[in-house]
Amino acid sequence: MTLPKTLLLSRLALAALVLSMSSTAFAATPAAPQPAEQSAAKAIPGAPVPASSPLRTGPIRFQFAIYYPKAPTADPMAALRGVLGKTAGSPKLLASLPAPSSVTAPVVFANWNTTTVLKEYRAPDMESLQRFGRGITREQAEALQKADKALILDFAHPSQQSLAVMQKALLVTLQVARDTGGLLWDEETREVFSPDEWQKRRVDTWANGLPDVSQHTIIHAYRSGEMVRAITLGMGKFGLPDVVVSDFSWSSNRPMGSLVNAFSQAMAEGITLARPGQFDMDLRALRHAAARDPMLTGLKPNAAAVAKLSLVNGTWESGDPQNRLYEIRFDRYKGPDRYAQQDAMVSSVFGTGEDSVTRVKHNDELLAASKAATAQLPKLREAFAKGLQPGEYILVKAPFTTRDGGNEWMWVEVARWNGDAIEGLLKNEPVDVPGLHAGQMVKVSQAKVFDYMRRYPDGRNEGNETSKIIARMQGAKK
Repeated sequence: MTLPKTLLLSRLALAALVLSMSSTAFAATPAAPQPAEQSAAKAIPGAPVPASSPLRTGPIRFQFAIYYPKAPTADPMAALRGVLGKTAGSPKLLASLPAPSSVTAPVVFANWNTTTVLKEYRAPDMESLQRFGRGITREQAEALQKADKALILDFAHPSQQSLAVMQKALLVTLQVARDTGGLLWDEETREVFSPDEWQKRRVDTWANGLPDVSQHTIIHAYRSGEMVRAITLGMGKFGLPDVVVSDFSWSSNRPMGSLVNAFSQAMAEGITLARPGQFDMDLRALRHAAARDPMLTGLKPNAAAVAKLSLVNGTWESGDPQNRLYEIRFDRYKGPDRYAQQDAMVSSVFGTGEDSVTRVKHNDELLAASKAATAQLPKLREAFAKGLQPGEYILVKAPFTTRDGGNEWMWVEVARWNGDAIEGLLKNEPVDVPGLHAGQMVKVSQAKVFDYMRRYPDGRNEGNETSKIIARMQGAKK
C-alpha cells in the first residue's frame, strides 16, 4: 500500500504540454522514502551516464487506481476480469503481487479496497484537485473527499514489452472505470482523471505504437535557492529515468520545459548514448509528430534545433519520484558561468531575435516615467523578500558602462535583492560592453535602475512604461 495522499503544496508544476507552460501549485506526497535505485548506490550522483548503461530497465512496475466518489455501478473485480478476458494480450490477473525476479510476462495485481482508503489511500484534497484534476467537476472533487473505495491496480512486465503493455494497461484501466463509474488515478504523476480525459490524453495520443510522453508525465518546477529546479514524474512507467534540470530562471521555463519533454520523448523512442555523459538531441529526429511539430513550429529562423546535452546521474531530493534520475547540464556550451551556458544553449537550439540598440536622449517625459517606475522599487523589493509566486519574476533595467564611457541599458532578471544591491541574470546580449554575455550573473545598484517589469504567473506584465515612450520617440524620429 502506498502512502496517504494528503498532499503538501510545496512545488510548482510546469505543465507537461511542450510549449504551453502554466503556473500551478505542485503537491508532493509527505515523507517520501529514498528511492531504491539511489539508496542502493547504483548510480553516483553527478557521475556521467555511461554509454553502456541501458536507458530502459526492468522489470517495470507502476500503479493506477480507480476511485469511487459514489458506489460503483458494477462489481469492480468482476468488471476487471471481464475486460481482461476480452482484451487480447492483456496482463494476467494474479492473486498476489509478484517479486521482481519472477516477472517474466505481463501481470496485474488488483486490490479492491473498501476499508482503509480514507486512512491509507486518501484521494487528493480540493486544492490539489483544482491543479491536478483532469476533467473533474467540482461536484466530483467534493465527493472524492469522502471516497472510501478504490480499485488499486499494480502492473508489472519485462522491460522489452514496455510500450505494448502500457497501451494495454491504459485501455484496461479506462474500460473498468467506464464500466463501474469511477475516476482514474496515476500514482506516479499524482493526477486524477475523468474517463473522457484519460481517453483524450493517455489513449488517443499514441501514434504508430509510440506515446506522446508529455501526455503521460508532468514536470514539477519549484524554486530551489535563488533559481528553479524542474523534474519529471512518470517516466518510471516506461522503465526510463526521470529527467532533472537545475539552476535556471523562471523566465526560461518554456525552453527548459520543451527541452525536458523532448529528451523524455527521445528516450521513450529508444535512443542510445554513443558517448558517456553526452547526447546530441535533434528535435527534428523525434518520430512522434504531435510531440515534435509544436517545438519545430516555435523555432526561430536561426535555430539549430540540436541540443548538445551533458548527462549525469541526478541527485535525489525529497518529493522526487522513486526512480533513477538523469540530470541535464549545458557545459558543452561556451560561457563564463553555467547561466551563460544555459543561455547559449537556448539561443542555439531554439533561436533568438537580434537585440537592437536604441539611442535616445532622456527628455522630460522619459525621465518622469522613469521616476514613477523607480518609486515602485521599494515595494517590489519587499514583495521579492516575502517570496514571489511560482512562475513570477521581476526584471530591472540598469546601466552598464560602454567602451567610450557611456551607458548601455539592459534588462536583468532579479535573483537576489539586498538593500541597494541587486544580483541577477543579464537578459540582453551586450552590443558595446566588453566582457559581458547574455545569461551571465551580474550585479547592479537599485539607485541606478531606470525601469522595471514584473511578470505574473498568469502572464500579465506590469511596468516597462519607458519602452512605450522610447518606441514613440523612435517612430517620430523616423
